[in-house]
Amino acid sequence: MAQRIDGVVLLDKPSGMSSQSAVTSVKRLLHAEKAGHTGTLDPMATGLLPVCLGEATKYSQDLLDADKVYQAKLRFGIQTDTGDAQGQIIAEKSTAEVTDNAMAQGLMEGILPRFTGQIEQVPPMYSALKRDGKPLYEYARSGIEIEREPRKITIYSIKLLNIQWPEIDIEVHCSKGTYIRVLAEDIGHALGCGAHLIGLRRTMVGHLSLVQATTLENLQHTSPQVLPVDALLQTLPELTVDDHQAKRLEMGQRVPCALNIATQWANSLFRIYRSQALPQNFIGTADWRSGVLHPRRFIAQRLINQN
Repeated sequence: MAQRIDGVVLLDKPSGMSSQSAVTSVKRLLHAEKAGHTGTLDPMATGLLPVCLGEATKYSQDLLDADKVYQAKLRFGIQTDTGDAQGQIIAEKSTAEVTDNAMAQGLMEGILPRFTGQIEQVPPMYSALKRDGKPLYEYARSGIEIEREPRKITIYSIKLLNIQWPEIDIEVHCSKGTYIRVLAEDIGHALGCGAHLIGLRRTMVGHLSLVQATTLENLQHTSPQVLPVDALLQTLPELTVDDHQAKRLEMGQRVPCALNIATQWANSLFRIYRSQALPQNFIGTADWRSGVLHPRRFIAQRLINQN
C-alpha cells in the first residue's frame, strides 16, 4: 500500500536508465504516493538525481533553476550525430598531430578558457526541447533538422582533471540549461578534430552533493535517508513567524512583517518556519516585499512522515 512520504532522496542514478524510470523505481521501493525529480539526466549519464517525494515535489522547480557540477569524459577525433557515445559516427579525423599528453594539456589550457563565462550554446537536436508540441529528438530520428536559436548559459569554471590522449576528463560548473554534449562538440571544433562525450557524471545540483546519495541497490536492502522537504531550499534565507502569521500565510493571505534585513535579501524569497514546536516547523516559502510577506508555496498541513 502506498504511503505518504514527504522529503528528498538523493539518488546516484545508474547508467542506462532514464530519469523517469529511476524516479519510478524509488517510488516503488519506498511505496511512496507521489514522486518527481528536479531535472533529467541523460540515460547514459550517472550521478546525482534528487528525487522529491510528496510535498517536496512542490519545490522541484527551485532546483531545476540551480547550478550544476558535472565530471565529463571527452573523446577527440570522432563526432557522432547525438554528440555522445550513444550516437552514430558521422565524422572521424586523425588526432596524431597531438603527440603526447603534455602537448594535449597545453592545447586544452589554451582552449578551455574560451568556454567559461557567459556564452551562447545551440541546443542539440537530440534533446527533449519541444517544437510544435513534439520533442526535437523525434524530428532528429526522422532525419529532420530544425533551426534552433542559441541560448545564453554560464559556465563558471572548467577544470582539466586527467588526460589520456585522445581522451580527457574535465569538471564543469555551469548554469541551468547547459548541454555538456554540446560543450564537448564545441571544444572538439575549437581543436579542429571534433569530439564527443563518452562519459558523464553529475556530482552537484545546487547545494546538494553526490556524497550524500544512495543507489537503487542500497534502497532495496536498507532504510533510506529521506531528507526533509526544506533540504531543497537551504540556499534561501530563513524566517520564523508566530502561529497567527503562519495560519494566515497557509490560507494564502499576505502578512505584514517588518524586517531588519541586509540589502541583498530585500525583495527575496524566504523559507518560512513556524515558531511553535511541532514535528515539522517548515511550512513553505514566501516573498518579502516592502514590509509584507507574500505566500508562494506552502506544504499541506498534515503529519510529515520522514521514515
